[in-house]
Amino acid sequence: MGRLMCALALVAASLPMSVLASGADPDPVGHYRAAAGPDLASELVIEANGHFEYVLYYGALDEHAAGHWTRADGGIRLYTDPKPIPAAFALDAPSKTRDAKFSLLVAWPDGRGIAGIDFRIGFASGDPINGYTQEDGWSLSPDEPRTPVWIELAEPIHGVASPRYPIDLEAGNALHFTLTPNDIDVFDFQGTPVDVEDRALVMHRNGGELRYVRAAR
Repeated sequence: MGRLMCALALVAASLPMSVLASGADPDPVGHYRAAAGPDLASELVIEANGHFEYVLYYGALDEHAAGHWTRADGGIRLYTDPKPIPAAFALDAPSKTRDAKFSLLVAWPDGRGIAGIDFRIGFASGDPINGYTQEDGWSLSPDEPRTPVWIELAEPIHGVASPRYPIDLEAGNALHFTLTPNDIDVFDFQGTPVDVEDRALVMHRNGGELRYVRAAR
């Protein structure tokens, strides 16, 4: 995504990237950019004082982090400081509506509806159904004869998932959830391993690898 600019002011470290004496690990200190396709932009700064800064843009995903790094297994490991507070779904008091057999609305704390929240609804019999919300919510088809008994929610961009909530149509057939973002855009590095090469870093994350190369001065 070439039009994206990094939101954080990342300052390149003053020390040059170099390989230490024979047998020693390469020096990780420096300012790096991801060597990825045009849809992904990311920068990583490893500072000599043990601090790091990170930012990534990929499609609709914007995330950043800062914290400390340590040496481990010939490379380094990243830890976010302070530990971010995860985003969370909360079920508000259900209400009743005559407009639909069952309806769903997911909103931010300010009341704005959220589009693109994935959901999975289970029934007393048969297979569950999957779908996603619009800003004005979602309603069960009137042609669906089965009774919904539970629901699960997920915000797929940042990987936020809810527990399974039971559905009690007697208490209310209109469910309203609030998604509190907290630190939703802060990635929680918990000892994420990074290989250190000469003039490059390789981050291991989510079963894959993201390669960073030393940024030009």
